[in-house]
Amino acid sequence: MDNWKQVIIKGMMPGALASLASTGALALRSKQETGSPYAGANAISHVVWGDRAFVNDEPTWKYTLTGYAIHHASSHFWASIFEQAAGKVFDKPGVASKLASAAAASAVACFVDYKLTPERLQPGFDVRLSKRSLALVYGAFAIGLAAGALFNHRQGKSS
Repeated sequence: MDNWKQVIIKGMMPGALASLASTGALALRSKQETGSPYAGANAISHVVWGDRAFVNDEPTWKYTLTGYAIHHASSHFWASIFEQAAGKVFDKPGVASKLASAAAASAVACFVDYKLTPERLQPGFDVRLSKRSLALVYGAFAIGLAAGALFNHRQGKSS
């Protein structure tokens, strides 16, 4: 098992890519379903700002930046666990193992986020978006995790 510093460092690239990919999907689906690309990210900030975050559709420092910061931090958290748990699988060449592991990690994250986490600490974008959109956001999250794993475990690189 890696020490905490190594775990955090290994999670940086998958976490950043998962955050960016899922935030992009969240913004697109928010725009389609609410008319505002910021609605989903703003909803995440309910953890700090309460239910008022669910009705704000404008880009603001208070809601949008807070929501993105929470999402990015949680993406890094999940990516660090992902890298630690599936590290040995990543030593195998090819994309399939990384995609399958990322899909499983994303599914676990969704389950924990919505079934095991207290409502006040849940992501909250489900209040603004459909279940279909939720699936697309978590799918984008998985793609970002897989891309980060491919980067971290590319052939010829010692990790």
